[in-house]
Amino acid sequence: MSRRHQSTSSSAFASIQSAMANLERVVLKVLDENPDGLTVDETCARAEYPRYSLQPRFTALKDRRVIRDTGLRRPNVSGRNAIVWRACHHDRREAQA
Repeated sequence: MSRRHQSTSSSAFASIQSAMANLERVVLKVLDENPDGLTVDETCARAEYPRYSLQPRFTALKDRRVIRDTGLRRPNVSGRNAIVWRACHHDRREAQA
């Protein structure tokens, strides 16, 4: 791979990482504003983003233990039951209260 091509690839990767980080911040902000939790579809509606943009961020945030499955389920747009997600820091706030 030429140095020029490698530089272009690195720039593209950096921009994707930045976009992913931004979308994770969007998800966290919306979940932070809704301490009782939201489904992916509810989060997307409030954030005004398409599902395909935000849905993968839930998995990444769950894997890093920043959000969690509340155990609750609500119907999503398709009518199927969907996980209600919550930001983990809300758990800590309740424990301190």
